[in-house]
Amino acid sequence: MSRPDDRRFPGSVFGVGGEPDARFTLANERTFLAWIRTALALVAGGVALEALGLDLHPGLRLAASIVLIVAGTVVPLLAWSGWMRVERALRSGSPLPSTIVGVALTIVVAVVGVLVLLGILLR
Repeated sequence: MSRPDDRRFPGSVFGVGGEPDARFTLANERTFLAWIRTALALVAGGVALEALGLDLHPGLRLAASIVLIVAGTVVPLLAWSGWMRVERALRSGSPLPSTIVGVALTIVVAVVGVLVLLGILLR
């Protein structure tokens, strides 16, 4: 007879260790969903920046839009990986792993800010 965990996706996460306190699992899920909302905002910002045709240097506006859209595409992948790593750590009683998503987004926002600022100055 199979355990209930055998049918849960992904098996590489739910097949590890024991069942953690549900509050921690739900907090991990909320964090994942927050990163998904952030990714949607990045994609929407990139599309809006280009679609609105703001009075910015066209090449710099396009570059900022592409950076935002690429980041919005990569963030969900990093968020999923992070969710799995944290869930495995919770299930096995290991220390929580670090994440690179916050640092990556800090760099992305700074780069986009510089591109937009230059786009304003060089128009």
